[in-house]
Amino acid sequence: MQEVPLPSGRCGTRPACVEWGTARGAMHHATRRATSEIHVPCLQTHALVHRYGNDLVLDGIDLMVPDGSIYGFLGPNGAGKTTTLRLLLGLLRKQQGDIAIFGRHLDEDRIGLLRRIGSMIESPSFYDHLTARENLALLQKIHRCPPASIDEVLALVGLTHTGRKRAGQFSLGMKQRLGLAVALLHSPDLLILDEPSNGLDPNGIIEMRELLQRLNRERGITILVSSHLLPEVEKLATHVGILHRGRLMFQGTIGDLQARQHQRRALRLRTSDDHAAMTLLGRTGLAVARDADALVLPAQDDAGVATLNRLLVSAGVDVFELAPERGDLERIFMDIVDDRIDGRAAVVPQREAA
Repeated sequence: MQEVPLPSGRCGTRPACVEWGTARGAMHHATRRATSEIHVPCLQTHALVHRYGNDLVLDGIDLMVPDGSIYGFLGPNGAGKTTTLRLLLGLLRKQQGDIAIFGRHLDEDRIGLLRRIGSMIESPSFYDHLTARENLALLQKIHRCPPASIDEVLALVGLTHTGRKRAGQFSLGMKQRLGLAVALLHSPDLLILDEPSNGLDPNGIIEMRELLQRLNRERGITILVSSHLLPEVEKLATHVGILHRGRLMFQGTIGDLQARQHQRRALRLRTSDDHAAMTLLGRTGLAVARDADALVLPAQDDAGVATLNRLLVSAGVDVFELAPERGDLERIFMDIVDDRIDGRAAVVPQREAA
């Protein structure tokens, strides 16, 4: 198979299209990971700015997607996620800032870099009058992939048994699966996916998550996935970037994000008499709030927790629970959004994560 030169940063050359279902294909992805330059991010932007007319949509975005990671790009609808992804793929003209992929500037070798990327942005587009297999067969000729790649990706996304059903008759979830099959057909090094779980039922969401994690783990594919589904990103991603109103508010591992918020986690208190406990603790100057079935206190160190416990027990109030609230991603996200709205600094220093 003809070898084509590709940019350095992960590997020097690769076949025009590597077969998914062969030992050679698996060997290619393993070798690609082993020969990559550890300190070169798979994807990086610097001071990326974009406007639609007078509306500032992106305000100085500095993305850093580590090689071999699953990067969850989080933000509410309208935050600028899809605009960012379109810029990364050259679907929008870059107005200001720099984009580097595999250690090369996108402006220098756009076609060569895009050959190594699979993508699905917003709603996938197909020929509605063709079947899934027929749609993929057209793209297989464009990519010069082995015909066996079609069966491989159809099996990966669970569309093997669609038969003669036309793509125009597919449900939204089936179209998402076919869009992923298209993105995987040429065995890319980087996947850029915009809301890939859109339209999937709960079981389909789990299957999509497991498939992406398997592609990342077994094939070494770096994945950049945008989503507004916070719990799903928490289960899927190794790294996370949070975008709000066009600004990148946090970037790092999910562990980094949770550690950053650890000092701000409130204490949850359940007692035999919450009213008495609230009155007693209020006299000490603590700001105590009532939740659905518990009291919420400001975070304390270990000594402070012990002091509060002794105070309540000595007053005849039994303590059933006194522990930090769980800092799940949704709570952390809302805390950061509140910080931005209140005008306080919310961005931590961005660093390249290993």
